[in-house]
Amino acid sequence: MRYEFVYDERLGIRLPMLYHDWEAYTAEERAQMLLIWEEIRAKIPDRVKELEGIIADKQQQLAREEDFARCCQLNSEIAELASIINDLNIWFRVQQDYDPAPAHQ
Repeated sequence: MRYEFVYDERLGIRLPMLYHDWEAYTAEERAQMLLIWEEIRAKIPDRVKELEGIIADKQQQLAREEDFARCCQLNSEIAELASIINDLNIWFRVQQDYDPAPAHQ
């Protein structure tokens, strides 16, 4: 196997795992990888929206919570969800440039 897309539990999406430099792949392999990645990438905004909803719920819980330890736990959970959203936004911006013409030496 020259590449695969592996499910990342934390992010909730599949991520590319390339076993060679991008230039080592054929034009067909690159095109196939980009097609798969665009399908995955298109789902990222929905995943972000889902996580934002969870954050909003936790913020509402936090507003009502009186137990300090539970407040700390909720804040920690919110921070982790925000970190996941940040990572998803970074992955959303990842676009490999694809030029089907071979590079000139």
